[in-house]
Amino acid sequence: MKTKCVYKIIFIQLGEIYEVFAKQIYQSDMYGFIEIEEYIFNKDKQLVVDPSSEKLKNEFSMVERSYIPINSIVRIDQVNESGEAKIKENKGQISPFPINIQPSNKK
Repeated sequence: MKTKCVYKIIFIQLGEIYEVFAKQIYQSDMYGFIEIEEYIFNKDKQLVVDPSSEKLKNEFSMVERSYIPINSIVRIDQVNESGEAKIKENKGQISPFPINIQPSNKK
């Protein structure tokens, strides 16, 4: 029996660390972006509602596809089942890759 793939994507968005789950993820035709489709949000699985999870659910409720810049991606994992999507505060421990890397002109 074929198992369904679920991906956990961790990326930096406006200084916060987003952790979301999706069924589809692939390299975009737009250079430098990753496409994410079919977000998964655990509905009614917990009695206690996490405000950051609700914020993510509302933010991505009408989103069909997201294009995330590669330099914002921290990690992508293939997991057996989805967890709770959440937003974490970035306390300066994680920073995005540099966008423009210019070679030095030193000779």
